[in-house]
Amino acid sequence: MDHCTQPWSLPPEGFRRLLELCWQHECDLDPMILRARLLRHQGNRLQAASVEQELLPLF
Repeated sequence: MDHCTQPWSLPPEGFRRLLELCWQHECDLDPMILRARLLRHQGNRLQAASVEQELLPLF
């Protein structure tokens, strides 16, 4: 798989550039949402649930 299908394998600078490209195309998906989706796709349901907990409001 390449970095387009696994952006989390990029070094920090490469990930930042990928996010900047995404923003240029008016993509408004939060990286945490993308991470949770990727984890679910990989079968890591517990880790995905943990990431999703971070997205919940605190009140």
